[in-house]
Amino acid sequence: MPKCFGIVAGEKSGDILGAGLIKSLKLRFPDAHFVGVGGPEMLSEGCESIAAMDRLAVMGFVEPLGRLPELFRLKKALRDLMVERNVDAFIGIDSPDFNLRLASELNARGIRTVHYVSPSVWAYRKKRIHKIARAVDLMLTLFPFETEIYDEHGVPVCCVGHPLADKLASSDELTRLARQQFDLDPSDRVVALLPGSRGGEISRLGPVFLASAVASLALDPALRFLIPASGPESRARLETLLRSNGLVDGTPFKIVDDSQRAMRAADLVVLASGTATLEAMLLRRPMVVGYKLAPVTHFIASRLVKIPFVALPNLLAGRRLVPEYIQHDLTEEALVSEIMSFFSGADDTSQMLAAFDQIHASIRLNASERAADAIAGIIA
Repeated sequence: MPKCFGIVAGEKSGDILGAGLIKSLKLRFPDAHFVGVGGPEMLSEGCESIAAMDRLAVMGFVEPLGRLPELFRLKKALRDLMVERNVDAFIGIDSPDFNLRLASELNARGIRTVHYVSPSVWAYRKKRIHKIARAVDLMLTLFPFETEIYDEHGVPVCCVGHPLADKLASSDELTRLARQQFDLDPSDRVVALLPGSRGGEISRLGPVFLASAVASLALDPALRFLIPASGPESRARLETLLRSNGLVDGTPFKIVDDSQRAMRAADLVVLASGTATLEAMLLRRPMVVGYKLAPVTHFIASRLVKIPFVALPNLLAGRRLVPEYIQHDLTEEALVSEIMSFFSGADDTSQMLAAFDQIHASIRLNASERAADAIAGIIA
């Protein structure tokens, strides 16, 4: 009898993980069906999505409150559908507040449950580990340091590595082509600005990122700036941001559609904390990381989160590899200082790049195949 998997992803990074996992599971179960919530990548692999993925894309402690009725309705619809289809396993990809609640309800009905991408239980709300233990039959982590807390509490766990580490690598030829495609001269000093993809991120980070770029340009006219847009809405917000500063999309500021290519073309990346910092690290790009939360969310988070760093390269290294500026520390002056220091040649990046290479090797584990094997094991 063909296998049926429930699978739910709530944002772009989860959609990419889900697509890779579906592809690998289909190699093991060619007739398998996948149903739940996914984006364009998962849909292209044949996933049946009963809602638009962006309906789950809410962040923070306060922001989701206004969406609770809709989220409860979606959770009930997914639970009922997966019970009706008698899925062989439910796989929640990230979005832990939603997916772990759904997993708990399905697990209570005898359905095997998997969570792909560990919640940050090592950073805050550590007591959640007990709820997680009751909700999931298997936790799949992306990074080796995340497995310890699950081992301590007897939760089956498998570190699968990160799919990006399997796919990405630095390449002088790809860098040359990327710069050529963006009409950049070899002598140009290129900065990629990535203030995030969500509207809230762009509104909070965009102004300070752009102000620092304008101030840096006044000091060094050879600078060029690439600003990736994640889609039409993001592009419109970025164009509005440029216009509000008396700038146009062209040169020296250019809005582009491919964030990965922009990072390849750049000498330095200034970006929001998140998965993009991992991409920049895998591409061996020096970076400056910044982040701002909504004030109320930051007030709550600052009292709950007990970790020394937020940038993934720093978390993975266990030390400060790259500069990071959070909330009130994220200022125009700080970013200008970092940009000018980098291009003056004052910074020795050799040790940082060597550490990037070591981390890359530790998480290049053929993630999608490893995850599919682990899932096949629990439904055997």
